[in-house]
Amino acid sequence: MSEEWTQSDIPDLSGKVVVITGANSGLGLASTRALAAHGAEVIMACRSVERAEAARAEVVAEVPAATITVMQLDNARLESVRSFAEAFRARYDRLDLLLNNAGVMAVPRRLTEDGFEMQFGVNHLAHFALTGLLLDVLTRTEGSRVHATSSGAAFRASFNFDDLMGEDRYSRWEAYGQSKLANAAFATELDRRLKAAGRSTIANSSHPGLVRTNLQANSLKESGSPLLERVLYGILGPLLAQEIEMGVLPQLYASVSPDARGGVFYGPRKRRLRGYPAEQHCNEVLDDPGTLRRLWDESEQLTGIRYSF
Repeated sequence: MSEEWTQSDIPDLSGKVVVITGANSGLGLASTRALAAHGAEVIMACRSVERAEAARAEVVAEVPAATITVMQLDNARLESVRSFAEAFRARYDRLDLLLNNAGVMAVPRRLTEDGFEMQFGVNHLAHFALTGLLLDVLTRTEGSRVHATSSGAAFRASFNFDDLMGEDRYSRWEAYGQSKLANAAFATELDRRLKAAGRSTIANSSHPGLVRTNLQANSLKESGSPLLERVLYGILGPLLAQEIEMGVLPQLYASVSPDARGGVFYGPRKRRLRGYPAEQHCNEVLDDPGTLRRLWDESEQLTGIRYSF
């Protein structure tokens, strides 16, 4: 890997079809802009079509040649996930990159329409279902990729398989860490299964380091703006956080660089907080085949989506 991989190193993506969930803000919007600027046809898969169309107009104003389509996808509703997959398959016969980016962070406990704890449901289960529903399109597209946007919260997280939905005890930060560990674990196990099936599709994951996006503001708003968190964001943000143009590099590298590998977790080089992309070790859980299989089995049971390779 180049020591200083940047967006200028993104290859020509002409003819490539890319789906980005949560594409209307933050890392998703930055990825939309970067990939469209290099020739990809980008599908912005977003809950709010109105906000996504405004974001699309913003990108097209900067990149007039961009080919961008907005399609509705609400990760809090499996029915919406199924509808998106059906609509996508009716319009496209290839998918070069599925960038599972959408997410919520450290919100008070509430449930998705399907009864899942919101963070586990939106951040992990919806993406597990979406990937499974689009798997055949992905695997017949030579050299395609699935990328999961995780978080530094995954480093110290663990799975509570006896209480995945936080019914007995709920900590919004522990639930967030569990959901982000699930992102990385899913990508790792998916890549293993793709390799075992002899497919050319790869899957990997990344985290952006410390970046100021709308996630922090939304977390504070929904949780009642806890004083400690407001102070930490106010102090640590300006001191340690990097700009989103840097924070998005790990997921861009993992998604499109010819040198990026399947089954690998990427993040910023300097203390895992800032800098250019590098391979990193996320969590011991990713080295435990039994735990990865258990998460997979639980995810299939909860979503009703069975993978066939």
